[in-house]
Amino acid sequence: MDDEVFDDYDRELELALYREYRDVVSQFQYVIETERRFYLANEVNVVRRDTEHDFYFEISMTDVWVWDIYRADRFVKSVRVLTFKDVNVEELSRRDFHLPEELSLDS
Repeated sequence: MDDEVFDDYDRELELALYREYRDVVSQFQYVIETERRFYLANEVNVVRRDTEHDFYFEISMTDVWVWDIYRADRFVKSVRVLTFKDVNVEELSRRDFHLPEELSLDS
């Protein structure tokens, strides 16, 4: 197999992952970014832990979707991350859910 076949395979995996993300993002309340991973979660808690000469963050998440192309099951009950790097937590805006007209009971 040549490199082009592997590149095509990786592109297909990335596209499938993006499509999955697009389909599930509305089910979550928070987006969490660390230096290693990207998560969607419905509950998140970030605690700064101080040591003698430094500090780190402990991130606890529940009801989680993990952005990882090689993971077989991206839905996880809970995740705990320890990191010395930056952590970004964003709360997603809740969009009103609208059924397509063909599925509406009022038509």
